[in-house]
Amino acid sequence: MRVTEYLFSVQDLKYRDFNAKLIPNIEKDTVIGVRTPLLRSYAKEMIKNGDASEFLAELPHKYFEENQIHAFIISELKDYDDVISELERFLPYIDNWATCDQLVPKVFKKNTDKLVDMATEWINSDRIYTIRFGIDVFMRYFLDDKFSEEYLYLIASIRSDEYYVNMMIAWYFATALAKQYSSAVVCIEEYRLEKWVHNKTIQKACESYRVTDDHKAYLKSLKIK
Repeated sequence: MRVTEYLFSVQDLKYRDFNAKLIPNIEKDTVIGVRTPLLRSYAKEMIKNGDASEFLAELPHKYFEENQIHAFIISELKDYDDVISELERFLPYIDNWATCDQLVPKVFKKNTDKLVDMATEWINSDRIYTIRFGIDVFMRYFLDDKFSEEYLYLIASIRSDEYYVNMMIAWYFATALAKQYSSAVVCIEEYRLEKWVHNKTIQKACESYRVTDDHKAYLKSLKIK
């Protein structure tokens, strides 16, 4: 059974209507309506059956769910260089936040030494979701033991008119305030972020259970009116 045929065979129209509202920037008729666990399972089955390579070569895809499967396949690949090669092919075709954020290659955890330069390239892209993906990489892999203050200023320097880029910057800094507060709060104190991003960062940090009440109270005092 071809991928598209399979997707329509497990279509859930109510879920399609719900999901399409969450991704308003793509056409509703490109959303079939298939739940994420089914897409993940199908991606793993394609890898197991040796069908993944042929599917990865079929770009661009027509449907949102096909892009999701593509992201899940890349996330499962075991060779770092293969992952980077497939990402470079796929990233230009990502057209929504959901596909972007589901793209989490497992091999990245063991290759962070190589990953910084690639992530830096991605955030310097002129494509919305490539930038968002790069910020997500810095958030996932470089706010713990691989953290460096220079990464904060790198992300803070990003300027965009795009909502999905700015929301990811805010998400990054809210997470940084939870994990690396003493370093991250300096960027807030120095007002290094654009007003909307600055205030959204504070909002998201104050919604987090990982930020202390004292820190939340101080952050609220830094909000730009």
